[in-house]
Amino acid sequence: MSDLFGKPGPAKPGTAYTAADIEVLEGLEPVRRRPGMYIGGTDDNALHHLAAEILDNAMDEAVAGHADRIEVVLEAGNLLSVRDNGRGIPVDPHPKFPKLSALEVIFTTLHSGGKFSGKAYDTSGGLHGVGSSVVNALSESLEVEVARGGELFRQGYARGKPVTKLKREGEVRNRRGTLIRFKPDPEIFGQLAFRAERLFKLCRSKAYLYRGVEIRWRCEPKLVAGTDTPPEATLHFPGGLADFLSAAIEGRGTVVPEPFAALLDFPAGAGRCEVALTWLEQGDGFLSTYANTIPTPQGGTHEAGLRAALVKGLRGYGELKKEKRAATITAEDVFTGLAGMLSVFIREPQFQGQTKEKLTNADAQRLVETALRDRFDHWLAGHPAMADNLLAFAIERAEERLRRRADKDTPRKTATRKLRLPGKLADCSRESAQGTEIFLVEGDSAGGSAKQARDRETQAVLPLRGKILNVASASAEKLRGNQELKDLIEALGCGVGDRFDLARLRYGRVVIMTDADVDGAHIAALLMTFFYKELPEMVRAGRVFLAQPPLYRLQHGGKSVYAMDDADRERQMKRHFKPNQKVEVSRFKGLGEMPPALLRETTMAPGKRTLLQVVLPPEERAATAELMEALMGRKPELRFKFIQDNAAGLDAELVDA
Repeated sequence: MSDLFGKPGPAKPGTAYTAADIEVLEGLEPVRRRPGMYIGGTDDNALHHLAAEILDNAMDEAVAGHADRIEVVLEAGNLLSVRDNGRGIPVDPHPKFPKLSALEVIFTTLHSGGKFSGKAYDTSGGLHGVGSSVVNALSESLEVEVARGGELFRQGYARGKPVTKLKREGEVRNRRGTLIRFKPDPEIFGQLAFRAERLFKLCRSKAYLYRGVEIRWRCEPKLVAGTDTPPEATLHFPGGLADFLSAAIEGRGTVVPEPFAALLDFPAGAGRCEVALTWLEQGDGFLSTYANTIPTPQGGTHEAGLRAALVKGLRGYGELKKEKRAATITAEDVFTGLAGMLSVFIREPQFQGQTKEKLTNADAQRLVETALRDRFDHWLAGHPAMADNLLAFAIERAEERLRRRADKDTPRKTATRKLRLPGKLADCSRESAQGTEIFLVEGDSAGGSAKQARDRETQAVLPLRGKILNVASASAEKLRGNQELKDLIEALGCGVGDRFDLARLRYGRVVIMTDADVDGAHIAALLMTFFYKELPEMVRAGRVFLAQPPLYRLQHGGKSVYAMDDADRERQMKRHFKPNQKVEVSRFKGLGEMPPALLRETTMAPGKRTLLQVVLPPEERAATAELMEALMGRKPELRFKFIQDNAAGLDAELVDA
């Protein structure tokens, strides 16, 4: 070894290392030296972590059934007090430290408290014996009042050390519980101060998480000036997480009209869980999880149990409905758009890290999955219409995910540069998308009329060659190789799949404008199928429309009236002309046969035309998916059955899409 490391060099002056250099930190001094090891740092989050620890201790009393009211008061001078009406911290001498009260042991000794054995608390939050002492160590001053057994006790501390002995203040009536009033130490946190709005949100979330508690909030009015935070409030939510979810998603469209909510006990007294979930039609969702009222922003095993229960439940429901596509559903598909809350209460929760951002108890996943799977299955079976819509929603997400994976297109160029046919896309001159629209028309003949009839500033025209590909029955390879659809995607400019961005859509509206006959209706159906399958976000955003060109012109003298179809022709005849008048009836062969001025007047000019907006009603999601599969899918027998069921006695010819 001496050959490997060589001989030690001469010692530098003043670097002697002896027993005298071994430093022993006693009491709570390690906390003050290294606060980041206990509360994650000394920033704003760490400061408010102190408040959360004291509030969690009060919540533990409520969850254990010994308290039903908590008072939180923020005073001037950065003083915070938390009071509960629970049992009160024990004040009798501690068996291991007979010269100290149990209260003083709790506030001056790390890893002390009533949450280790499980005898005093079945489930609890807090830092399990670290919280109170850590808060005391990092406080400039801390005062504790305990009302217990009809007597009031008080003790004061400063920077973790008692400054007074435990004093008996006398008898008290109609009062019990613990009051902790403290001021964080500026030596640790500098000029940081508690923020009323953050503390209020903390109190509100705790009240939601445990429906049996009432939290009374109060602060100095000047501390909430200019904010939405009230100076006083009583927070009590009998509906628990369901109340929170309703408030959080107020005004937003949902896939299911009623949320899935449940409060369930785990077997053998292992704890319980509460959940409230729904799915949003648009925008980002959220999932907030808690363990023993402690936020777990990084999730953990309880969230894994929830994911498994929902995915297996929806797949199982799909199997009952004989929907083969349900097998492709993953947690990503189910949790896209999910808005929900999950709260569990378990014995001896284990967290990743001292700041408890992730639950790691292995049995939590099994407990949550087992309890919620059964209840979720019953909810699906008891609400078939909602379940069908939710299953269709998840399948849509799965298909979008699979399309994104298969999409190998390179990043798009601008539309006018990509299209090779000269003049195929007649773009509008306005640069911004606001107030603009693009007309999708069949063929160059109709395109020529539309280009002459349009408002060149705001209206663009893209002629398409005949009937486009039916994307509902075509393979992904065919879809990617179809030039007409490539041109359309390029013209829109918003991309598809994971490259889709509604903000990049080059036009405010997309108007499908086809002939007012059977072929035109078929082309319009193919285009709507394309948007439904490949760009559903555009449909949900209300950007896709159908133009309504007339099929007939009715003339008598100098009077002209237009009719959309045969039935409308009869109505217009009766409404505008007398029975004995000789009315000239002209049938338009197509948009290409209409004079540009007439096309503009009847179909393209805002204020004179009629447009139908293409929508996807959330409550009809499952029915829409089923109809799309029947009419546009790969099974012609489904179309034949639809025609038989809806022909109403008329002869019908099956035309395969």
